[in-house]
Amino acid sequence: MKNKLLTLLLVVTFFALGAPRAEAAASDIVKVGLRYGSSALFSANLENAVGSGYEFGYFEEDRSFTSLGWTEETAISMTAAGTAYMDGSGAYSPTVPAGGFRAMGEWHVQLDGFRSFEEAADRARAEGGWPAWVDWEHVVRIGCYESQGEAEAEAGRYGGRAVRSSSTGVLVTRTRTTEILFEFDCSGVHALGVRPSGRDTSTWFKGYKYGGAFEYPRVTGGNLNVVNVVGLEEYVKGVIPYEMGGAWPLEALEAQAVCARTFVRGHNKHLSSNGFDVCSGVDCQVYNGHGSGGAGPSAISDQAVENTAGLCLYYNGSLVQDAVYHSSDGGATEDGANVWGTDTGYLKGKADPYEAQTSVPNGSYTVAYTAGELSWILDQKGHSVGTVQDVYVSEYTPLGNVRQVTFVGTGGTKTFTGDDCRMIFYSSTYQKSVSSMRFDINGRRGGAGGVSVNGTGQIPSLDGAFVISGGGAVSALRGNEAEAITSSGTVTVSGEFSQPSGGGSSSGNFVITGTGNGHNVGMSQYGAKAMAELGYSFREILSFYYTDITIE
Repeated sequence: MKNKLLTLLLVVTFFALGAPRAEAAASDIVKVGLRYGSSALFSANLENAVGSGYEFGYFEEDRSFTSLGWTEETAISMTAAGTAYMDGSGAYSPTVPAGGFRAMGEWHVQLDGFRSFEEAADRARAEGGWPAWVDWEHVVRIGCYESQGEAEAEAGRYGGRAVRSSSTGVLVTRTRTTEILFEFDCSGVHALGVRPSGRDTSTWFKGYKYGGAFEYPRVTGGNLNVVNVVGLEEYVKGVIPYEMGGAWPLEALEAQAVCARTFVRGHNKHLSSNGFDVCSGVDCQVYNGHGSGGAGPSAISDQAVENTAGLCLYYNGSLVQDAVYHSSDGGATEDGANVWGTDTGYLKGKADPYEAQTSVPNGSYTVAYTAGELSWILDQKGHSVGTVQDVYVSEYTPLGNVRQVTFVGTGGTKTFTGDDCRMIFYSSTYQKSVSSMRFDINGRRGGAGGVSVNGTGQIPSLDGAFVISGGGAVSALRGNEAEAITSSGTVTVSGEFSQPSGGGSSSGNFVITGTGNGHNVGMSQYGAKAMAELGYSFREILSFYYTDITIE
């Protein structure tokens, strides 16, 4: 009797879910790109970690989900429609694999005229086919034929017509089989959405578990993007332990939660080009959902999100658009204008007295380049100066971070400004990079430069320079250092530098030494950790690293 009641319940549920339905959009739904562009997949697997089964449908513009059908399978694969091959391991490929394989042709017999998913599903079961949603209609498709002629020869037997899967279609199969469960094709107007069944769900994808649902855009053919569609607070829980250690002090984690929430609400740089708000990597902020079963969200990191639920950073009454942060500043953060060229009132640099009071792994670094390596790197990035003879920091900011770097070569001179000063040194070929905006080259503090004067020029030394006090008195400077008052407080400026006669590096190597890790703008994560360890609240941490903000 129990089994009969369960069967009846499943049948009722099946019919109830069959009719298309639109649900009210939950507030603050985030679309996160897991795979896209060059990392898009021909076939993408899902497997229930919590719960079982899936709904098929699509997301409306308001991010509500319209359900079209469902399956009880716990392991399914979404594959680009067209000719596909499954090899002996159960992997799907658009090309013939080595060894044994089973082919899934792109031609089918199609039966039209179904009023609902359940009606199409019933007929599909009877004919050995599958239900499909094609151009806003429920249909049945049968067979995977490799030619139109084969499909036409079978069409009469079923009373249907021969059709071909299009370049915007997506097949859903039972993983590691050629059994098709559903096909979706809205000519690119909508993307297939897959939502795990149940109230509390967690789904495996590529070694990580994720909450929420998934979307598979295939607008212009080719492979599938994979997008996680998830609530804002659940998204933030999937960021915190990967951007900041999950066992860090609660107040630091709370500061990170506010930053992460503000960042995703303020960014949609991928929306127009890829259809999602943020990516899941370091170009946006690292997001790995519920984790891999080992490292991942912790009780304390989840608590930090819950304690700050809904809180974001605001400046002059508007949401902060760039709640940026970095690992460590090495002694001072920096004005956003000096790194990215845009003056943002809340991204003002300041000397950081806190970060040094905690342990910062890899807080300092040394990297060496040969003249040949630098010449090749510049050439590959379109900035050739011939053979590099010299490279030096040609300007520092008042806070001691790098503002300009100059390369001198046999074919000319090239100066880089802002974040390009560190990024120009990055090379995947040589596996070398400069970690921060706070460094020296061969121990020199300015190359052919010296001390910046009002941002318009430089003097080679402080000796002989005159300053005017607030009271109008004129006095001469002596030595190589002086105290200056900036918007961030009092800092030391230095005119000490050395320029080797004849230029260049006597050893043929250029050694860069620095402190910090990242772009030096906004919150230092290790600085936040240090402040939390010293008893500061998350509000005090955020108010230190961001200027004139409110938290609400």
